[in-house]
Amino acid sequence: MDPHITEWLNLAIRWAHMVVGIAWIGASFYFVWLENNLNRGNPKQGLAGDLWAIHGGGIYHLEKYQLAPNNMPERLHWFKWEAYFTWITGMLLLCVIYYLNAELYLMAADSLLSAPASVALGILSLFVGWFVYDALSDSVLRNYPIVLALVLFTSFMTASYGMVQVFSGRGAYIHIGAMIGTIMVGNVFRVIIPAQRDLVKAIQEQRPPDPALPAKALLRSRHNNYMTLPVLFIMISNHFPSTYGSSFNWAILAGLSVVGIMLRHYFNTRHLSQKFVWLIPAAALGMIILAFVSSPYKSTGNDQQRTYDVTMTSVDDVNRGLISFEEVNDVIRLRCTVCHSTEPSNPLFSTAPAGVMFDTPQDIVRHLPSIIIQSVQSKVMPPGNTTQMTDEERALIGAWAAQERPEKE
Repeated sequence: MDPHITEWLNLAIRWAHMVVGIAWIGASFYFVWLENNLNRGNPKQGLAGDLWAIHGGGIYHLEKYQLAPNNMPERLHWFKWEAYFTWITGMLLLCVIYYLNAELYLMAADSLLSAPASVALGILSLFVGWFVYDALSDSVLRNYPIVLALVLFTSFMTASYGMVQVFSGRGAYIHIGAMIGTIMVGNVFRVIIPAQRDLVKAIQEQRPPDPALPAKALLRSRHNNYMTLPVLFIMISNHFPSTYGSSFNWAILAGLSVVGIMLRHYFNTRHLSQKFVWLIPAAALGMIILAFVSSPYKSTGNDQQRTYDVTMTSVDDVNRGLISFEEVNDVIRLRCTVCHSTEPSNPLFSTAPAGVMFDTPQDIVRHLPSIIIQSVQSKVMPPGNTTQMTDEERALIGAWAAQERPEKE
């Protein structure tokens, strides 16, 4: 497909995904907040609680029924299409970015799978994830919410560990996100909306509603709420190669997911006398620890200087300053400028990705921190290692960056 068309497809679908995703997440957050802040003291007969709120210059009074009113209102607002279109646009985006360019972003550089096999495995993982989650959530574990949460979290992290063995770090991350997104929309489509339809039908038929279905829907809704922040991180993770590009990428994803869950739990429970306020500094500490343990640097001695952690035997050459800019420039021209140039030779790109070009020495020096992070430390560039950049070439760039370079370079 023409790269210009692909870029605009990416833009249009990503924008739509963001718009409907915001609508879905906003509604989810609001209704969980509403449920947690209902005034349940001495409610009117048939009510579970009510709430007064002020917003946008107006005062609102909301009431929640224990199950349902005696008569169906003329207008009843449903919240479902936001979820459905978020999943649909997400799948389209997955196809445009990862499946049409499987060798570039989905497959690991040393993958033994073909591109079609990798795509098939990715799609299969989404539905296997849903069926495993649904079975666990309907098992006896549903009576033990904390145990269920731990089992589900362990299952997600096991899946992420398995995926990083067959996909690129970026491809593995996005498929964990897509798996969780599929579970969330599955909860809406298979559990929450059917429970609501049964509730409405019971009112129309003037029979008592089944209280088990709304209770199950509420549990799944809470699951969706806690899964939201990990998914949002995964959506932006491709901008942070030190996470998905780390050799411990699955563990970093686990840590960041815990941070997101902690933050969500605080906001879900802050009406309870702020008893979980400690989760905020705990989450901040967790971020600091993750940044520290994922550091690509190492100490070089008592002087506390730091050097890039590269696998290179010619350390003496570095110390003597024997690596020249010309050597580095040759590697970058061969391995990087096929994409990062004013006129990329890679047919998948009509312009340099992110506008980053390495055509001149000044360009290379200006973008050196990014080159080091993405090509030397995390090795996520070139994507899929399509230009077959060697470890020795990566080490050469890292070692040149670590040595004392003349100002003219």
